Amino acid sequence: MNATSRSDYRYFHTIQARWMDNDVYGHLNNAVYYSLFDTAIAMLLSECGAELFGAGGLNRLVVKSGCEYLSSLCFPGAITIGVKIAALGNSSIRYAVAAFGEGLDAAAAQGEFIHVCVGADDHRPTRIPDSLRKALSRYA
Repeated sequence: MNATSRSDYRYFHTIQARWMDNDVYGHLNNAVYYSLFDTAIAMLLSECGAELFGAGGLNRLVVKSGCEYLSSLCFPGAITIGVKIAALGNSSIRYAVAAFGEGLDAAAAQGEFIHVCVGADDHRPTRIPDSLRKALSRYA
């Protein structure tokens, strides 16, 4: 797959790589990318007014995630995570995500996360609230 570019994304969150993020090969460990993606998505949701931690009776569960690694990133660089809303279902949100190195336009890693909104008490799929749907649609 070809690398996507920054212009393919609508929301950005920059995070400083930490020393502990590097693995024995001198680049970010594969699992770190998932943490970075998850953090950027949480920031986007927060900025869209979503209640985090089950407040308001709604949780979002990751039901699918994937990542394709295209080039290396490492400490001490800053990493910018790009996010766009790829699809809004009745109860699901599919995010396209990518990690970019400082000053680089091509993604070093790219993938997707899928959330399903569920009731905080019963964990059954729940419709995305209209206010959140409207806020997220700006990033599609």
